[in-house]
Amino acid sequence: VHQYVLGALEKMGLKEEEMTKCQTGGPDGDLGSNEILISKDKTIAIVDGSGVVYDKNGLNRAELVRLATARLTVSNFKTTLLSTSGFLVTMEAKNQKLFDGTIVEDGKDFRNNFHLHPLFTADFFVPCGGRPEAVNMSNIDQFTHVTKDGARKQRFKLIVEGANLFISEDARLILEREGVVLFKDACANKGGVTSSSCEVLAALALNDNEFSTHMSAKDPQHPPAFYEKYAKQVQEKIELNAKREFECLWNEHKQTKIPISTLGNKLSSKINELATSIRSSTLLWDEKEIRNAVLKRAIPPLLIETITLDTLLERVPEAYCRWIFSAQLASDYVYSHGLRTTEFTFMTFVEQFRTQK
Repeated sequence: VHQYVLGALEKMGLKEEEMTKCQTGGPDGDLGSNEILISKDKTIAIVDGSGVVYDKNGLNRAELVRLATARLTVSNFKTTLLSTSGFLVTMEAKNQKLFDGTIVEDGKDFRNNFHLHPLFTADFFVPCGGRPEAVNMSNIDQFTHVTKDGARKQRFKLIVEGANLFISEDARLILEREGVVLFKDACANKGGVTSSSCEVLAALALNDNEFSTHMSAKDPQHPPAFYEKYAKQVQEKIELNAKREFECLWNEHKQTKIPISTLGNKLSSKINELATSIRSSTLLWDEKEIRNAVLKRAIPPLLIETITLDTLLERVPEAYCRWIFSAQLASDYVYSHGLRTTEFTFMTFVEQFRTQK
């Protein structure tokens, strides 16, 4: 998710450290905590299951890191670290007075609708949690703009969806039409699929003794060196794929002016269709040079160094290996050649793998 944030800010000529951000999904969740820990922006609002914490001057970064590291909700935010333009409203709050004189009658209602509140506006928004279709056609106009100092202004310049389905498909198109740069959930949060598939691959490729030695942590605070290095390589792969997909979508949008959310659907469909086509035939799989070169791009190097590719191919079901092969080859091709390609360019692309060791 964060790779999309960084890529978009760079293209827009903006520095992360100078940007304000709103976030749904708190420091107690996987996406929310990770976004807090790796970001460098000035976060002004976070909404999670426990309530809303807000500070116009920016929430204390050290306190956010403390909560994210301990996986605590925003209700645990130390209010002494808020400025005079900040507040913490928990779910249980009743008739709480905010710094601007507003009275919050019910904390739960305030939390549920804070994404539509005039204070919920910043340079960019990263939903890392929240109710499905929290932004939809019934409230899209209210969400798109806020009235501030008597003037109607755009709520966000950029939205990168970490949470699934926070914004409905038709609402996304309206946001993009209004000038918001938006990357949808299905593109931004693909890392989970890569992480899970690499975890399954290790379980299939290592024998019981190897898995116990390399992947089983007897002490969660001190995992095996192999596990830490493997996780790092998986993360690097996720970041690389995110960068490549971002560049592909950005370039396609620049050339065609088609909404990025629409292009995201097209890109996913093209990769899936090509991968299915590759997988349905043994033509490319049976060519050892091509097969091995592609698999070495797809599989974390540490796994191959530990047991060799030949051993991996013996242990892991062929169907699973062919799924990895087809997905890697299809995504490599689409990311490098875009959405407007031909069968001829694909075969030319495949030829390069014959000479790779």
